Amino acid sequence: MKVKEIMTTEVTTLSPEMSAQEALGVLQKMEISGLPVLDAGGKLVGMFTEKEILGSILPSYIDKVGRFVYEENPKSTKKKFSELANLKVSDLMRKTVVVTGEDTTLCEVARMMLTQKIRRIVVVDKAGTVAGLVSRGDVLRAFTRESES
Repeated sequence: MKVKEIMTTEVTTLSPEMSAQEALGVLQKMEISGLPVLDAGGKLVGMFTEKEILGSILPSYIDKVGRFVYEENPKSTKKKFSELANLKVSDLMRKTVVVTGEDTTLCEVARMMLTQKIRRIVVVDKAGTVAGLVSRGDVLRAFTRESES
């Protein structure tokens, strides 16, 4: 089975100029964890996810302390969260985006997700235009359907 058979083709995208707080609102309304960011010309320029938002709110050293106890500072966290209104999507988005083609197999896209530690992959057509989005859930549902037939 190929990605084009399971991908979501009606993809909501974000603008790099949108406020990070507004973009978070879109994610929450849609109940998803990330969306691609396209410039005014429709070119893919980034991926905006909950992970980038959390990274902007928590201290920069958080990834270094790992599982050690982290002393919470609710005032600081609240302040940083409110500052999302002053940040643009382009300030927080991941600029390196993993993409795949429409003819990629399910096994290959699953491998990409695991090795790159990502939840979704942008699918581009031969012209490099965003054609869809495939998530881990899409892949697992397809594997389930294949195993039942």
